Amino acid sequence: METKGKRLRLLYPDIHGLERGKYLLGDWTGTAAFCVGVYPLTLDREILPIPGLHFDIGLPDIAVHLDRDSLRPGWEEDTVVGMGDAELRGEPCAVDPRHVLRRAIEPWVERGLTPQLAYELEFYLMEPDGAGGWRSVPMPSHRVYGTGMAIDPTGVVDAMVKAATACGFEVESWGSEYDTAQFEVNVRYRDAVPATDDAFLVRLLIKEIAARRGNLATFMGRPFPDRGGSGLHVNLSFRRDDGSNAFHDPAASDGLSELARQCMAGMLAHHEGMAAILAPHTNAYKRLLPDMLNGYWANWGYDDRTVGIRVPPGRGETSRLEHRTADGAANPYLAAAVLLHAARLGVENELEPPPPQEPGAEPNTVVKIPPTLEKALELFEADKELCEALGPELVTAFAMLKRAEWSRYVKAHPSSPETTDPVDWELRYYMPFF
Repeated sequence: METKGKRLRLLYPDIHGLERGKYLLGDWTGTAAFCVGVYPLTLDREILPIPGLHFDIGLPDIAVHLDRDSLRPGWEEDTVVGMGDAELRGEPCAVDPRHVLRRAIEPWVERGLTPQLAYELEFYLMEPDGAGGWRSVPMPSHRVYGTGMAIDPTGVVDAMVKAATACGFEVESWGSEYDTAQFEVNVRYRDAVPATDDAFLVRLLIKEIAARRGNLATFMGRPFPDRGGSGLHVNLSFRRDDGSNAFHDPAASDGLSELARQCMAGMLAHHEGMAAILAPHTNAYKRLLPDMLNGYWANWGYDDRTVGIRVPPGRGETSRLEHRTADGAANPYLAAAVLLHAARLGVENELEPPPPQEPGAEPNTVVKIPPTLEKALELFEADKELCEALGPELVTAFAMLKRAEWSRYVKAHPSSPETTDPVDWELRYYMPFF
C-alpha cells in the first residue's frame, strides 16, 4: 500500500478496549513511545495502583511497534491506519490485549489449527436531545431487517458502511435490528488477530463517522430500559493446514466434529468465569437477562437464537459456533482470547457438551450469567484455569479496573445496585466512550 506523503494513525487497545494512539508525520518508522500509565487508567482518568503499571515503576515508556500487516487506508484524509504491539522494557507488555490474544492463539497453532473469527457488531444511533444528552434517532417507519430510507433516512449508517468498504474492511452485510435506531454490521471472517483488528477499527470508524454527522453511535449493552440490548456475537471456527474447516465432520449425524463439540463444552464449562471479560461494564448486566435473545444461559442449540452458543445451519466450510454473550462494548481482543482459552480447555480436558436445548422448552441448565459485575468478578477470579491461561498481570489489572467501576456505580446508586434497568450514571460514564 502506498504510504508516501501520508500520516500514520498508529493505534493500540487499552484494557477497556478503547483506542490509544498517535499521528506520526514525516518519515515515520512505525514506532512510538507512550506512557505505561495508560493501562491503569479508569475512564475518569484515575491512575489505579496496579502493580507494575504505575508509580511503583516510575511510569516508564512503552514502545508501540506498528504491525505492518495491519496497515490500511484510513477514513481521514491522507491517513493510513495501523495497529501496534506494545513492548515494556524490551518484552511484550503482558497486559496489551493484542498480546493476550496472540498468547491464546499459540496453543492452537501448535496443534496445527488456525483460529478463524468473525464479529457481528450491534449499536444504537443517537442524536442530541437538546438538553446536553442524547436520545435515539427517531425513525417512525423503522422495522427489523429494513433497508433504505425507512431505517436510515439521513444516510448516516450508509456513510459508515461506505467508509468501511473504502478502507478495505470486508463488510458482508449491514441492516436494522429489532429495536428502533439499532443496527448490526457483519464483518467477514479472517484469522483471529486481523479479524479482531477489523472489529476494533470498524467500531471506531462507526463512532467517528457518526460524530462527523452530529450523531453518536453507542455500543453500550443496554442504553434504553424499554428496548433490547446490543451484543458482540463472536463466530469461531478453525482452519486445518490443508485449508479445511476443522469443525466439520461429514460422518457425524449433525455434521459437527469432535473438536467443535469439545470447544463448545469448554465454553459452557467456563460460562460464569468468562462473564466479566465478555460483559465488562455494570450496564452489560442490564442486557444479560432471561428471555432477551442473548447468551444468558450456559446452553447451546441448533440454529436457536435463545441459547448461549448457537450452531448455525451451514456446514462444510461455513461450520462455526456463534457465541452470543459478549456485550457490544466488550474489548474484542480480550473476548476472543477468553473464548479461545475456554475452548482449548474443553479440548484438553476432553469435555462433552450437554444435550442441545430443545427449542421452545424451558432452559435445560441452571448455569447462567451472574447478576452484577461484582459477582462476575468473583466468579472470574475463582476460575483458576481461565485466569492462569490469561496471565496474572492481565487478571490483576482487569479486576482492579472493573472493581473501581463497580465502586463508582454503587456510590451513585447505593440503594439499588442490582436494578435491571440502565441508570443515568451508566449513560454519563460509559456512553462517551462506548
